[in-house]
Amino acid sequence: MGYAEFEIRLPAGDRDDELRAALERKTGLRDFSFEILNKSLDARRKGRIEWQYRVGLASEGIKGGEAPVRPAFEHERLGHGARVLVVGSGPAGIFASAYLARSGFSVTVLERGSRVEERKLAIESFERGGAFREDNNYSFGEGGAGTFSDGKLSSRNKGIGPERNYIFADFIAAGAPPEIAYMTHPHLGSDNLFDMTRKIRESLSDLGVEFRFDTMAQDVSVSGDRASRVTTPEGKIDADYIVFACGNAAMETYRMLVSRGVAFKPKNFAIGFRVEHDQRLINRAQWGVEGIPGVKAAEYRLSAGTGDGTGVYSFCMCPGGSVVPAAAYEGTNVVRRDLGALEALDWLEALERKYYSFVKGYAAPAATIKDFLAGRSGGALPESSYPLGLKPAEFRELLPMALIEPLREGLQAFCGKLRGYENGLLLGLESKTSSPIQALRHPKALYSRYENLYVAGEGSGWSGGIVSSAADGLKVARAICLAAAGE
Repeated sequence: MGYAEFEIRLPAGDRDDELRAALERKTGLRDFSFEILNKSLDARRKGRIEWQYRVGLASEGIKGGEAPVRPAFEHERLGHGARVLVVGSGPAGIFASAYLARSGFSVTVLERGSRVEERKLAIESFERGGAFREDNNYSFGEGGAGTFSDGKLSSRNKGIGPERNYIFADFIAAGAPPEIAYMTHPHLGSDNLFDMTRKIRESLSDLGVEFRFDTMAQDVSVSGDRASRVTTPEGKIDADYIVFACGNAAMETYRMLVSRGVAFKPKNFAIGFRVEHDQRLINRAQWGVEGIPGVKAAEYRLSAGTGDGTGVYSFCMCPGGSVVPAAAYEGTNVVRRDLGALEALDWLEALERKYYSFVKGYAAPAATIKDFLAGRSGGALPESSYPLGLKPAEFRELLPMALIEPLREGLQAFCGKLRGYENGLLLGLESKTSSPIQALRHPKALYSRYENLYVAGEGSGWSGGIVSSAADGLKVARAICLAAAGE
């Protein structure tokens, strides 16, 4: 059996099931099996938008060649029942738990919020005018902050191929579209994430993982070089290893860790606003048409340098999605100078409270891009997907003044790069794309201050987004395996 790889291009409206016929035409073979290795959309020529495939083909009609071996993230060590307490059920916490349970550890997961089913009901109630809940919102609850997003799986992290394969295999087993394994810009899809979160929990429960929902980690007991237990409202839980994977919104948790001697340092982080456009406008700008059969929606990635050296960039572009109220705490509203770690948290929290005070609630401060660029305020606002209403705002009075000119320069550059971009809407404060602090970790063993305490995921400052956070959780889990084995 021989093997070879081929590049195939098909019109964007064509389906994957037409790929075999294209391979037959290209190779002259009829008896073969094939696997899609990569699929991306080439929209450089507006009149000829195509899917570009790289395909691995195996056939007796091919001489020589071997299929590539995908790097695997193996379970190399056994925990022999050692107890691990994981705080947080987002990607980092869940994948650390999965790896450790499969490696023979006894794993308990603490989640301050509820199961995803109850969390969804709480969010829906809030968006209908009900009370805001600090335990169940878009930041907290089972699945973490990405549970109600479109599930973007792109990652800028390099060298995480084995972890990525491990993560995607679990996602597909839980119901993710199989195409995530080969799409250049894969998405889980918000419609899939809800059921996937529940299925992943059930699969981990089958492995023996214990979940304790509605359980806040209030404190951690430390002595010498080790941590011994976590205090919750229901009592103390002993553990041999403790992983904090709480996401970047859990400010009181990080203040608690600092008070217990776990070191953090301030780091660069992103501040800005959400930008909303009519999806048809973006489609026309990128494709030249309002829609293409079989293609969900156009995307964009924009960046610009500014006069003072501040970088301005688009982050987490969600085609076809909605803007949601992402506050983590009541009294905050969320859609650099030299600071200490705690000062960075205080500064960011004060900014979020400033936005809340401006609207006196959870409506989103908003302005059109045209008005922001012209220095106007109070203009008419277009319709928005944001469910809690808009309030005309002058962002120059809300954002730090040092950011106003770089944002103006960046938006002006974006308008020159993407036709019609100036017709967009600016909404709220976006302050949750990256952590303002970073845990100091052992360079190889990855623990933070105490030999058996680990900080993982977005809140650690070492990752951002679903895939890189899950990969960080896996790396911490492997470090725990090596520590348990005495290495």
